[in-house]
Amino acid sequence: YAVRRMREGKGYESASWRQWCEEKAAKPLPGALEFTRHAASRGVTVFYVTNRSHDVTDATIANLREQGFPLAAGEDVVLALGTVVPGCEPSGSDKGCRRRLVAQHYRVLMQFGDQLGDFVDVRDNTPAGHRAAVAPYLGWVGERWFVLPNPTYGAWEAVLFGNDWKLPPEQRRALKYSNMH
Repeated sequence: YAVRRMREGKGYESASWRQWCEEKAAKPLPGALEFTRHAASRGVTVFYVTNRSHDVTDATIANLREQGFPLAAGEDVVLALGTVVPGCEPSGSDKGCRRRLVAQHYRVLMQFGDQLGDFVDVRDNTPAGHRAAVAPYLGWVGERWFVLPNPTYGAWEAVLFGNDWKLPPEQRRALKYSNMH
């Protein structure tokens, strides 16, 4: 999706993202399919906690199935944005409630994600806020938490332009560039 949009000279937009999800064309990261299959062969139930919206869950499941990812029979293992978790009120796209839902019935062995919010809810999207959110869990990084690089998007991006999405794209880009070390 990102490559297509870049070739078109465009950025993310929800309508084109939904269309791309419906194409069921996503390919696995190298090693992801083999790892999840190995885990499933050892009795691990693999969950996919995603911020894709509920309206593309069926397409997401079909894409995962087509690529050969393990999907436990009789389980809702794709937990999309908007998944209702009784007694838990999510904030925006935080995944905390969905992580809690999994932990109610399963012992969580490992988590994989491409940004800090995949592991812990971040209340203050600043460098200091990120440090504070991860500080209690630093020992888990590389043992229970595994971060996959995502240079395309994520909470890291908005930090670089002060979380001000109202700025024109050119100004956001300039601020991102000037704040990268």
